[in-house]
Amino acid sequence: LNSCDLTEKSCDIVASALQSSNSPLRDLDLSYNNLGDSGVELLCAGLMSPNCRLQRLDISYNNLGDSGVELLCAGLRSPNCKLQRLGLNSCKLTEKSCNIVASALQSSDSPLRDLDLSYNNLGDSGVELLCAGLMSPNCKLQ
Repeated sequence: LNSCDLTEKSCDIVASALQSSNSPLRDLDLSYNNLGDSGVELLCAGLMSPNCRLQRLDISYNNLGDSGVELLCAGLRSPNCKLQRLGLNSCKLTEKSCNIVASALQSSDSPLRDLDLSYNNLGDSGVELLCAGLMSPNCKLQ
């Protein structure tokens, strides 16, 4: 579903599908859309559902910013989240996002194994924060 001009309303529908007990969805590409914070919040409701089987989510090239990543990381900390690969390429993330992501990586509940943060404005201090998360014994990134 990349480049489909999806918005918050679409995220509500996708979140409902993720929460369905018979959803076969394992891989979802929502890159190049207009999801926004409210859309990400709705997606997180789907990710936190015990029925969600999603393992890969690409939301690159959406204007999420730090607040959107904060919402997303709340979903990653859920014991029900099965997400192993997450694409956040070119999402207007900053150093603040790095602190939030590092915290999620340190969570024992986060199953994340692959994370793409390329083409964001993380800066040196942001990368230092990420490294702290990577050094956690709970971090599963490979």
